[in-house]
Amino acid sequence: MRTLYLDCFSGISGDMFIGALIDAGGDSTFLEEELQKLNISEEYKLSWRKVVKNGISSTKFDVELSETTDHKYASGHQHNHKHEDEDVDHNHEHEHSDHHEHSHHHSHRAYQDIVKLIERSQLSQKVKETSLNIFRKIGEAEGLIHGISLEKVHFHEVGAVDSIIDIVGASILINKLEIQKVVSSPVCVGAGKVHIDHGIYPIPAPATLEILKGVPLQQSNIKSELTTPTGAAIVSVLSEEFCTVPSMTVQSVGYGAGTKDFEKHPNVLRVIIGEES
Repeated sequence: MRTLYLDCFSGISGDMFIGALIDAGGDSTFLEEELQKLNISEEYKLSWRKVVKNGISSTKFDVELSETTDHKYASGHQHNHKHEDEDVDHNHEHEHSDHHEHSHHHSHRAYQDIVKLIERSQLSQKVKETSLNIFRKIGEAEGLIHGISLEKVHFHEVGAVDSIIDIVGASILINKLEIQKVVSSPVCVGAGKVHIDHGIYPIPAPATLEILKGVPLQQSNIKSELTTPTGAAIVSVLSEEFCTVPSMTVQSVGYGAGTKDFEKHPNVLRVIIGEES
C-alpha cells in the first residue's frame, strides 16, 4: 500500500506540507494547472524554491497575493479572530503571511463561499471531497470557539486565498501521488504565547487546539507557533494513525521548509513516501 508518513518534529503548516510533497517528487506544474480550475488565479501567484535549513536542503512553497486581493471581500462581516499570523513576537510560522507586506489585511470569505468555490470548480471529485473535509474541520473548530454555527463562520487567515491554495493544493498532490494511506508522527505545536483579538493565549491557539483533538501532541521547548490551523487540519483529517515510522520500503523523501529559522533546530516538515507491506 502506497503510504505517506508525516514527520511533524517541527510542526506542520499548509505551505510546509506542499513544499515537502513537491520535494518528494510531487508534480509542481500539474499542481499549478489544476489550481487554475478554482478560477481565482488572478488573485495569487505561486512560487517554490530550494532553501537550506540548518544544513538540510528543502523546498519553500509560497503563495503571493495580488495587490487587489485583500480588498475584494473586505466589505463583508469582519471575522474577529486575528489568528496566528499576529504572533506576540511577530515571529511565527504562519503559512505565508510573513512574506508579503499586506499580510495582516487579508480578505474575508465565508465558509459557504469556499464550499461553493470548490464545488463549482472542474477539480476531480476526490480532490473536492478531501478539500471540503479539511475546510469543514477548520470551520467547525472556529464555530465552536466563537459560539456560532458553521454557516455563520467567516474566515480571516484560513479564508484568505493562500490558505485555500494550501488546502486544495494539498488535496491535488495527495491524489496525483496516488497516496493510499497517510500516517503521522505526534504533532509538535511549539511553546510560548500567541496574540489574537481576545488577548494573549498560550500556544497552541484555541482553534488549532480544537482541530487537534484526538491527535497526539509532541512536547517542544521552541518558543514559536510551529503548527498552524491549516496544518493542523491537514494532518488531522488525512492521518489514519499516529506512530513512529511504519514498516515500509522507502521510495522518496521530501523536506518542506517553514519560514522561521531556529539556531539548533531545522524548521522543516519531513515526508516519507513508500510501500507498506
